[in-house]
Amino acid sequence: MKKRLLAALMAGVTVFSMAGCTSGGNGGEAAGSGEGAAAGNNGTKIGAILVGDENEGYTYAHIEGIKKAAEASGIAAENIIWKYSVPEDESCETAAKDLVDQGCSAIFSNSYGHQSFMQQVASEYPDVSFVSMTGDTAAASGLDNFSNAFTKIYESRYVSGVVAGMKVAELVANNELDAKNYDADGNVLIGYVGAYPYAEVVSGYTAFFLGVQSVYQNVSMEVTYTNSWFDITAEGEAANALMADGCVIIGQHADSTGAPTAVQAALDSGKVAYSVGYNVDMLNVAPTAALTSATNNWSVYYKHAFDQVLAGSKIDTNWAEGYSQDAVAITALGPSVAAGTADKVAEVEAAIKSGSLHVFDTSKFTVGGSNLSSFVLDDGYEAISDGYFHESEHVSAPYFSLRIDGIKELN
Repeated sequence: MKKRLLAALMAGVTVFSMAGCTSGGNGGEAAGSGEGAAAGNNGTKIGAILVGDENEGYTYAHIEGIKKAAEASGIAAENIIWKYSVPEDESCETAAKDLVDQGCSAIFSNSYGHQSFMQQVASEYPDVSFVSMTGDTAAASGLDNFSNAFTKIYESRYVSGVVAGMKVAELVANNELDAKNYDADGNVLIGYVGAYPYAEVVSGYTAFFLGVQSVYQNVSMEVTYTNSWFDITAEGEAANALMADGCVIIGQHADSTGAPTAVQAALDSGKVAYSVGYNVDMLNVAPTAALTSATNNWSVYYKHAFDQVLAGSKIDTNWAEGYSQDAVAITALGPSVAAGTADKVAEVEAAIKSGSLHVFDTSKFTVGGSNLSSFVLDDGYEAISDGYFHESEHVSAPYFSLRIDGIKELN
């Protein structure tokens, strides 16, 4: 389950390379890193095992988060040792051991598929801290030096859904929709391009849907999967298929600009269609179709973890934060958002931060026609209490896998 997103975009679906960030290919290291790097902050070194490089958006976001956090924590840039484009196989184990040999005090990987290899190496090197981002086995591993972390991205997905809901309400009020944009029950059709039918994706698209419904109740959503985290062609084709079904908003948990680009082309051709992206501002490729994107601020976590390393403390076994720590957000609102959207977003974000609004409030959705009062995970944890599903509180990775009414998976 790689968590990869597209970032650093130029118009025409082009991803630019960041100046000063050198890719080393599979297992490669950044220029200036390695054993010869100057010591900084009492010689503390941090290792980063990345599934991609600066040209791949999810990894780019982690790179920027690590750099910002290191600067804030006083860790010298040359003491960050980079391992780029590391596959989710034994290459991760090899990279981790090399980073140990180079004297890293803590090693972070950014993809779920790295987790088993990181855990294995952690068991062999108890004096080094290992963190598998987006993972879910740290608590059960029994290892004091192995941790998991993720953000509560579902919170910003909910807010991005509010943005979409405002647009749907405006389209209905202005009589801009045709009969094909409604299902048989009179609900406005919206769509979602997902990568895989994993809990992370299900959690995200459900949060997005509930955000839409919080503004405009009468919607139904179709979800289609590409079975890839990054496939520009497949994501564009999926968006086109959803729009052909009549969907007027296309959300996504897939990592390229394929869907927003397709939506912009449809809008330019006269179709009513708008896009909500993931992680980065999509206005470069969808200047009038993009409404906003749900995004992570990885520097918040890395700063927290780096400070624990520097203090000689144990890194949190599970870490997941959202709006309360500014770890998630939405990107700039596009020019096509409905009037009043900015004020509504501010209101909803404040409610999430204060705890007066819970994204998975069980009174707001049904499963098989009924509200739920219980959902027990495999390890016995009761995820529903106090009237809402407690996502990413038991372990950091999402575990909301419920298929709620109003959402239809097409494949």
